[in-house]
Amino acid sequence: MVEVAGNSSKPFLDLESVVGDLNVDDETASDDISLEGLEEELQECQADDVVANILSKGTTLREYTKGVENNLRQVELDSIQDYIKESDNLVSLHDQIRDCDMILSQMETLLSGFQEEIGSISSDIKILQEKSMDMGLRLKNRKVAESKLAKFVEDIIIPPRMIDIIVDEEVNEEYMKTLEILSKKLKCVDADPTVKTSKALKDVQPELEKLRQKAVSKVFDFMVQKLYALRKPKTNIQILQQSVLLKYKYILSFLKEHGKEVYLEVRAAYIDTMNKVLSAQFRAYIQALEKLQLDIATSNDLIGVDTRSTSLFSRGREPLKNRSAVFALGERINILKEIDEPPLIPHIAEASSKKFPYEVLFRSLHKLLMDTASSEYLFCDDFFGEQTMFQDIFAGPFSVIDEHFGTVLPNSFDAIGLMLMIRIIHQHQLVMSRRRIPCLDSYLDKVNIALWPRFKMVFDLHLHSLRNANIRTLWEDDVHPHYVIRRYAEFTASLIHLNVEYGDGQLELNLERLRMAVDDLLVKLSQMFTKQKLQTVFLINNYDMIISVLKEAGPDGGKIQQHFEELLKNNTGIFVEELLLEHFSDLIKFVKTRGCKCKCYAYQFILNLVIRTDYYLIAAEDSSTGTERPITIAEVEPIVKDFASRWKAAIELMHNDVITSFSNFLCGMDILRAALTQLLLYYTRLSDCIKRINGGSTLNKDLVSISSIMYEIRKYSRTF
Repeated sequence: MVEVAGNSSKPFLDLESVVGDLNVDDETASDDISLEGLEEELQECQADDVVANILSKGTTLREYTKGVENNLRQVELDSIQDYIKESDNLVSLHDQIRDCDMILSQMETLLSGFQEEIGSISSDIKILQEKSMDMGLRLKNRKVAESKLAKFVEDIIIPPRMIDIIVDEEVNEEYMKTLEILSKKLKCVDADPTVKTSKALKDVQPELEKLRQKAVSKVFDFMVQKLYALRKPKTNIQILQQSVLLKYKYILSFLKEHGKEVYLEVRAAYIDTMNKVLSAQFRAYIQALEKLQLDIATSNDLIGVDTRSTSLFSRGREPLKNRSAVFALGERINILKEIDEPPLIPHIAEASSKKFPYEVLFRSLHKLLMDTASSEYLFCDDFFGEQTMFQDIFAGPFSVIDEHFGTVLPNSFDAIGLMLMIRIIHQHQLVMSRRRIPCLDSYLDKVNIALWPRFKMVFDLHLHSLRNANIRTLWEDDVHPHYVIRRYAEFTASLIHLNVEYGDGQLELNLERLRMAVDDLLVKLSQMFTKQKLQTVFLINNYDMIISVLKEAGPDGGKIQQHFEELLKNNTGIFVEELLLEHFSDLIKFVKTRGCKCKCYAYQFILNLVIRTDYYLIAAEDSSTGTERPITIAEVEPIVKDFASRWKAAIELMHNDVITSFSNFLCGMDILRAALTQLLLYYTRLSDCIKRINGGSTLNKDLVSISSIMYEIRKYSRTF
């Protein structure tokens, strides 16, 4: 071992010391043997314990090899000795192994025999499996053939029992089931190509045809008999349809498939029967309803027609209660709340001697029509599987109702009743829509289209009666509300009430035309009075009456009510001024021509005294100018003394005048209060002028205090 400079701590392998004894011949020094890398391999082997031990002892390879060979030779000798010692055991083991080989040889022979037998059995099983599959396939084919053959036999064979039932038995549930079997056989013969080509069909087909003809003939007679039962008097058609006919609806399906011509005959017979039965029933019902009709209006019952010109006796036969229904809606509105009520029973109503406006009969008739039509429509759909035949069935009933309606409508002059019928039709359309039954859509539309022109014509008659009214004939020397104007108010309120939930613009336009005609008529009637004051009182009474009636019909009278409220307000202001001029003309004339302008605070004070400010207060006009001569005590003193001497008496006269002039007490009290408030305004301005006159304080003893006048106003305000 030598140390390398620079790294004395690391041992370095001396290659020469390890391989120094090796002789390398010329033959071994060939190009194929190279010691390159040997040092690196030795470095790697240092970690091996054996190599490290050899290297640490410094033993040469040759010595170490000889030692190993000696050890191996010794081990070999020891092994031979052990083998000699165990030779007997080995012989015995050899004998045992030989015996085992013989036994195994015998077993191999036996197993080979088993293998040959198993191979033979496997081939037999394979043959049996093939035979089994073949037999299974044959069985399957035979089953398929059997099922088809069984079906064919079942479809084509005619059991004797089936023949007996179809030919001899009554039509009942068993007969219906037999018809279903026959129908299947007939369909099979027509549709299955296998059956058509079979020879068996030639024997069976004639018999099937005979059975079909017999079945068709028998069920036709049966159905005709049932249909004739519908024609019996007092028959409840709906019960007969639901409890009897619907049980046999398969007969119609059978006829439709296997006897089309007979089916059409049955269908036509049913249509004809129901057409006649329903037509007769509706005709009888209409005739019974006509006996219950209460005539409300005639061609003379128009707003602008003078009732005094008609016969006293003819009017006397009609109750006053019915006469009021011509223009007022009243309890007739209740018919719209009874839309879903059952139809009237005529003989019960006739027994109680009741009479009804036509709209009640109209609702009852159309309620019966809706219920009957709905029932018939659903029955036709269920029984015949058709909906189109409904129109053929109801052609007769529609004709009967149209005929009745055609005689009633041209003679109807009851505009309120016509509008009620229009609303009834609308409600009935909603009912049918909720039922989802469209069969009456066209009919109800037709009735609605017929009602509107008639209503428009009657409405125009009322309008023309107002426009063409004879003023001299209608005029009465009475300032209370005119009966024509009351008619108008009730008529308008009724139509507004009936239009609340519908908002019909055309109706609102017609009511506006009617309002304009009434405005003109009122002005013309008022001009028949010779005094301006009476004209104003007449207008106020009528305007107030119209507003009251409109408010009774509904809280919101709309534009028409607002229009009359404005007219009432204007005419109230005019009347207040006329009433004050009648009793305090000098005071008013002075205030308007010579009085000074009222201070803003004073005017506001007077307005605050007004309990109700709905009415128009006339502000006193000030026509004085700055260039006019000053006001003197001589001018004012007579006015002050005159007012002080009779103001209470004048107010009492005004009170009496108002009480006698206005039919509505509340309206009269409002007008009186407005007049007294206006008087207080005039007198306040007079007092203000006196305060501005030199020496005006000398008149204070004759001036009436404002508080005294206010006390008097409150006294009359408390009278109601």
